[in-house]
Order: sequence, then structure tokens, then C-alpha cells
Amino acid sequence: MSENTPEDDLAALIPDWMDWKQAATELHVSVSKVRQWIREHQLAAAVPSPGAGQQIPAELIMDGEIVKGVPGLLTLFSDGGWDDREKLTWLFTPDDSLPGRPIDALRENRGSEVKRRAQALAL
Repeated sequence: MSENTPEDDLAALIPDWMDWKQAATELHVSVSKVRQWIREHQLAAAVPSPGAGQQIPAELIMDGEIVKGVPGLLTLFSDGGWDDREKLTWLFTPDDSLPGRPIDALRENRGSEVKRRAQALAL
């Protein structure tokens, strides 16, 4: 059995990625605004596969906006010392008790339980 790298794990969890320019187009803002949002923890970015460069999971954006609840969770996790890879892993890992992935619950406007769990984990 080969050993998976963290990049392999994240790429397996998150199938659809976009570069900063694609994200800017989807969000109707400049690339520099996307960069600012990543720095301010409004969005999260990671390198999904070796040599790919930093990208944003496509599912963090819906209907031309950042999914409701995502910026608050990302900030909460940042305050708790989490890096973007850890945040994305948590958001995109299936949780049978939710049910589904935390990002799915947020996209379906079922964010209350996700936020409660994130608060317990982050602090």
C-alpha cells in the first residue's frame, strides 16, 4: 500500500477546484479581492495536487457568492490555529451524524449544527 500525501487526501475529498482567476469571475470581483479574502479567511485555498498551484474548492462558491456561513467558520478555525488544509479537510469530510459533509449542510442552509460543531472543535 502506498503512502498518501496530504495533497492526495485533499484532492480525493474535493473533486472540483478553481484557480483564483476563475473564482474572481464566479464572484464578480478582481483577483486581488479573492487574494484579500483568502488572507482575511473569507475563503480558503490549498494546493490540491503537486504542481497545481493554490486553488479554491469550487463548492465554497454558489450563485456568485461565497456560501453563507463559510467565512465565519474559516475565521473561527483560523482563530483556533487551523491552517487552510485542515479547515478544508473538515469541511469536505463526510459526517454520518450531520448527515453528509459540513459544506453540503452549509450549501443546503443547514448551517446551525455545523457552526455548533465548529465552535466546539476550534476552541
